[in-house]
Amino acid sequence: MDRLKQIESFIAVATKGSLTAAAQAEGVAPAVIGRRIDGLEERLGVKLLVRTTRRITLTHEGSAFLEDCQRIVADIANAEASVSAGGVKASGHLRITAPAGFGRRHVAPLVPQFLALHQDVSLSLNLADRVVDIVNEGFDCAVRVGDLPDSSLVSVRLADNRRLCVATPAYLKRAGTPQHPQELGRHACLTLSSDASQTRGWAFQIDGELTHLRPSGRLDCSDGQVLHAWCLQGLGIAWRSTWEVEQQVASGQLVEVLGAYAAPPNGIYAVVPQRKHLPLRVRLWIDFIKHSYGDPAYWRGASP
Repeated sequence: MDRLKQIESFIAVATKGSLTAAAQAEGVAPAVIGRRIDGLEERLGVKLLVRTTRRITLTHEGSAFLEDCQRIVADIANAEASVSAGGVKASGHLRITAPAGFGRRHVAPLVPQFLALHQDVSLSLNLADRVVDIVNEGFDCAVRVGDLPDSSLVSVRLADNRRLCVATPAYLKRAGTPQHPQELGRHACLTLSSDASQTRGWAFQIDGELTHLRPSGRLDCSDGQVLHAWCLQGLGIAWRSTWEVEQQVASGQLVEVLGAYAAPPNGIYAVVPQRKHLPLRVRLWIDFIKHSYGDPAYWRGASP
């Protein structure tokens, strides 16, 4: 407790600029604050503050120590709030980014539920089909789908995502059901155009090896949502993510084909900047969406 008091007094002096102001805020004599600072510096063996009759300034070590101390005290407050009788109390503004298609279907619908649980949090949602630089653009968290490049960012796996070939029963009745990926060459395949991001083609597990094929057809588009709509119209076979088509597969609107050759799943991730201490609102957001995505019933019942 003495250590925490010393740290709290150090933060108060550093942020308020004087022993007197810090003492008034706590309701003690300035000499008490002074003794705590002296004790802290003696215990650490380093000078944190330069005190003159006119002002108090931080040393280089003091500046670095202040940042860590503020995080520690904030973490203690968050921990106490999380187990208090009033429950978790997060506050502040949360900036989230996600891919446009996935974000519309599986992030935006969860936002009102999250805000209803945390009345003191506000939220901005950015939907963009580009890899957003969350550090330099000031985002707290990104939701991303697919394999992640190596980086200094921290990721939390929220759920598995599998890509599968799907078509309507009407199309399969008309054109037949392919039994092997090589038979896709005889089918109308709905593919992303060459200027889209799916450069390696469709992935399959064939004879124990991951193989990429580039099927073709009369229709391609740079927008996956359009391919999904065309597929539902019976215009061909599409290679889509489970997050997009699982509901239609469960209802019978679409039928999975070539499931025996499906590639291993990739992931859906929450990505955050490299930080020792995440704000409570960010941690609660990640916990909330992980819990939602972790329920198999969610994917069968999410809004199209």
